Amino acid sequence: MRFVEPSREVLAETLLAAGPGADTLCDGWRTQELAAHLFLREHNPRAGLGMVLKPWKKATEKATAKLAAESSTPESYAALVEKFRAGPPKLSPFALKAIDHSANLIEFFIHTEDIRRASDRWAPRTLDAAYSEVLWNDLVKRAAILYRGVDLGIVLVNPAGPRHVAKRAPVSVAIVGDPGELLMHANGRTSHALVSFEGQPDAVALLQTAEVGL
Repeated sequence: MRFVEPSREVLAETLLAAGPGADTLCDGWRTQELAAHLFLREHNPRAGLGMVLKPWKKATEKATAKLAAESSTPESYAALVEKFRAGPPKLSPFALKAIDHSANLIEFFIHTEDIRRASDRWAPRTLDAAYSEVLWNDLVKRAAILYRGVDLGIVLVNPAGPRHVAKRAPVSVAIVGDPGELLMHANGRTSHALVSFEGQPDAVALLQTAEVGL
């Protein structure tokens, strides 16, 4: 659980460094839309519902667009990022450490990379070994859901040693990479993940065109 707060700091700093109007890997979102999303999910329960329940989706999209438009200047954008950096209100479910860890550990890592990797010039971060292990453990818990739409067996291979069978099928592909890179691939950032594949060429080709993630 101790990695969530440092991850929040890194994400806030990455948002500030990019500034408003910068590209992200989130389809249709610039940095101010991403910052609005991060703030609303913790501070606006109604908007948060729309991130998981379809009947509320349009209201959430409207609230996100409105807050993003209000945060398009450097000053208003920085103020929004600082509100996100300050963390959830005391009465928010996100204030509970267990929920904070479950909901935000991967969320913050992925969105930090969504900003960093939208640039033409980026390099992978060197992650603390304990942080990488925690990311791997969370990936293992979610992998079956994230690869549920792939018509192949999927084996995740961490070069540090662990392997995890995310999905079983007669034909399988092994995806090899550091935990952070495997997370990016599993969460749909397939073309921006530094991973390699082991398997039959036609199976690898099928995986590379498959819909991955939520």
